[in-house]
Amino acid sequence: MSLPRTVDGGISATYALGLQMGYILAIDQGTTSTRCMIFDSAMAIVASDQQEFAQHFPQSGWVEHNPKDLWDTTLATCRGAMKRAGVTAADITAIGITNQRETTVVWDKATGEPIYNAIVWQDRRTADLCRDLRDAGHEQMITERTGLRIDPYFSSTKLSWVLDHVDGARDRAANGELLFGTVDSYLIWKLTGGAVHATDATNAARTMLYDIRKGRWSKTICDLLTIPMQMLPEVKDCAADFGQTQAEHFGAPIPICGVAGDQQAATVGQACFKPGMMKSTYGTGCFALLNTGDTPVTSENRLLTTIAYQLDGKPTFALEGSIFVAGAVVQWLRDGLQVIGDAAETQALALQADPNQNVVLVPAFVGLGAPYWNAECRGAAFGLTRSTGPAELAKAALESVGYQTRDLLDAMSADWQASGVQPTLRVDGGMSESNWAMQFLADIIGAPVDRPEIRETTALGAAWLAGMHAGIYPDQAAFAAQWACETEFAPNMADAARQDKYASWKKAVQATMNF
Repeated sequence: MSLPRTVDGGISATYALGLQMGYILAIDQGTTSTRCMIFDSAMAIVASDQQEFAQHFPQSGWVEHNPKDLWDTTLATCRGAMKRAGVTAADITAIGITNQRETTVVWDKATGEPIYNAIVWQDRRTADLCRDLRDAGHEQMITERTGLRIDPYFSSTKLSWVLDHVDGARDRAANGELLFGTVDSYLIWKLTGGAVHATDATNAARTMLYDIRKGRWSKTICDLLTIPMQMLPEVKDCAADFGQTQAEHFGAPIPICGVAGDQQAATVGQACFKPGMMKSTYGTGCFALLNTGDTPVTSENRLLTTIAYQLDGKPTFALEGSIFVAGAVVQWLRDGLQVIGDAAETQALALQADPNQNVVLVPAFVGLGAPYWNAECRGAAFGLTRSTGPAELAKAALESVGYQTRDLLDAMSADWQASGVQPTLRVDGGMSESNWAMQFLADIIGAPVDRPEIRETTALGAAWLAGMHAGIYPDQAAFAAQWACETEFAPNMADAARQDKYASWKKAVQATMNF
């Protein structure tokens, strides 16, 4: 095996630190596809493979996956990436797993066969049960323990639904015949041949069953939903021993040493290890996490309190906010209005927009997320004139993402109340490729926005957790020191203009919710 080299031919920092050499296999199991990436000992990507799988919509508001598809695409992409990299299981030091969060799987403990499809995080079928829990006065208790709002988004009510609607499931669960897990747990179980039933603290924190302050499953909430605690996986650190894969899968056993939910893995991949550091991932929607250190901050602004990562038994907490529509607003311009043919066109159009038009687009196509949490309102545009065209709409669409991010940042800053500390924002995801959108983001929040050299932050986070635990990647401080910024977008908008534009956005949001 050759020594890992930097782009200028020097020996990599990883090797210079005296760490072992080897490859890390990162599984990134997402909502619409599964990817596998092979990282070398210098944390460079050497190969990847990706497969999409079917989405199932049995009824309005229901979203399901066939767990067999999640498993099959995981095996296929791991084998595909290994083949492309020209490596065998003997070359791979460890596996890291990152996954779509909250998605719920229940399977037979003896056979490993799911008793129902995976219920996806987007699924809303338990809205009535959530309403009943709120009406019965349980929200304060659940929020105090889990940091979450009562919502169908999270796993607990999905699990309760499966137990209620699959024949014999409640009796079988009570008898110890069934197991529950988020997707990471299910993949660990399958990879280890049923030897390990475990999850990590970040995924546990998204179930609405885990007491993030006490670091254990909440018997009170489990009893409330009649969920037998013997169904639940063991909760481990993000970097820990999660067992070994069966030899039949890849030709030889490989240790599983790192696990984190996708947004937390991106937080790790962005090296947001200090309180006040914030990452924002722009995909279809946007998820922002603000590191609050060892303090679980209770939000007064309708944000979520969660675990950013847990190492050496010590959780690091975060505030999280979600934007429902980020990249999806560009998809709407392309597929709905058909004013662009490709997402990349929005930047050029925004540059052509008439600066004298103040068009504000509120993309509440599926309601507004944090900090508004208004599921009923729908999108609206304000300030249209006879001369408004595709350029102005494209500009307004990109600006809407910046405005929504400022909403989250302002709410997080108010909750955290870290006097005098300006959050540092690191960005990733598809929309972060737009220089225009990132410059406007910096302008509207009045702070620098850093875009990293490595954009695959989710897979990188999972890989680092596994590689660090296995001893081939540097520790937290050294990893953070290696994080590299490709572009820093510095704000250059006058403060008066910034405040005027943001005031227009706030008025537009209020008018949209009023309508």
